[in-house]
Amino acid sequence: MKILTARASYLLLLLACLPIAGTAATGADKANLATATFAGGCFWCMEPPFDELDGVVSTTSGYTGGHKNNPTYKEVSRGGTGHTEAIQIIYDPEKVGYAELLDVFWHNIDPTMADGQFCDWGNQYRSEIFYHDAEQRQLAENSKSALDELKPFKEPVVTMLTSASVFYPAEDYHQDYYQKNPVRYKFYRYGCGRDKRLEELWGNGE
Repeated sequence: MKILTARASYLLLLLACLPIAGTAATGADKANLATATFAGGCFWCMEPPFDELDGVVSTTSGYTGGHKNNPTYKEVSRGGTGHTEAIQIIYDPEKVGYAELLDVFWHNIDPTMADGQFCDWGNQYRSEIFYHDAEQRQLAENSKSALDELKPFKEPVVTMLTSASVFYPAEDYHQDYYQKNPVRYKFYRYGCGRDKRLEELWGNGE
């Protein structure tokens, strides 16, 4: 399993790094920073793996993909807004590429769950890649296709790819929750069976 997983990771990166003719560079601000948006279930659990990457400037937990303006955590968590918990990443493309962000994303979610993640069920916890331009869309499609071909598990990959829309930052107490409340965070993560399921999907080496 470890050998196959390593091959899958390599192919994900290889395909995702292919240049795309006729597309512009990722929209960047004056400091040449770019934005990536991913949904992988509980946003508390999605911040740490990206915060560890050199080149990631910030991660923000929030809500996106729905129809309710300025949603609250209570509204999103009970369903009906169309939004999913997500994180928005500001990164330096000269230090970390979108390909690497995609690889980290896949290895921190369960891409076989269509309506939730781990112990959290409902559309508001779905996994989803929100691309910000044509280049990110192509890179995400390439990575998903490569994963579907060489995945180390039998189930199909059901994670959706969607054009990014308005992102609403979550309430302050949700930001960097794993740092502010490490004991509660670890208890939730363990109780949700997140790491156990990730090991089943990807193996110990990931």
